[in-house]
Amino acid sequence: MALTIDVSAPLTALQVMQDAPVIPVIVLTDAAQAVLMARALVAGGIRMLEVTLRTPQALACIEAIAKSVPDAVVGAGTVRSAADAQASAAAGARFIVSPGYTSALGQACRDVGLPLLPGVATGSEIMMAQEDGLTELKFFPAMQAGGAAMLKAWGGPFGDVRFCPTGGVTAANATDFLALGNVVCVGGSWLTPADALARGSWAEITALAFQASRLKLPTV
Repeated sequence: MALTIDVSAPLTALQVMQDAPVIPVIVLTDAAQAVLMARALVAGGIRMLEVTLRTPQALACIEAIAKSVPDAVVGAGTVRSAADAQASAAAGARFIVSPGYTSALGQACRDVGLPLLPGVATGSEIMMAQEDGLTELKFFPAMQAGGAAMLKAWGGPFGDVRFCPTGGVTAANATDFLALGNVVCVGGSWLTPADALARGSWAEITALAFQASRLKLPTV
């Protein structure tokens, strides 16, 4: 485990990516469960937690983690609008992850003072994000959009961009991505399997987090 980044100050997108090899992509429906899950992940060495806005309870879960698990750094995922960004910041999110990118969303994140990790799947989308000053990007959906081979190809024309591939990334293929020079971390849902959450199997989640935290030492 390498929890080396001081998270008491405002974070950059790169710092969010560098803290550990994996950012868990989490779907939650219960705030009490969210707190126990967050503690389990932190115990395993993973503290950057992306809670997706895919359920009506997501904002309450973000708020619960922010208030009750000070060692966790909770972010909001599946953020698609300025309203989403504002609501996430109000709930206590420390970073924003989106499935795509628009300039309006980028401005909204700057307005609320939160780093944004926007999703891109094409060269044109990378260039649009770069025009707004963003050089740390989420490659999504990674496997469907070309996988590690696509990221390797992008290393030439976009050598100044660093990526977090998400979408189809698993424990089995994560190291294929992490071996690339332009990949800082990956995003994946395998750290918080739905059946483990349903059973409250926090020890299992801690074990998965520990394994993920050892995949590759982050660059600092």
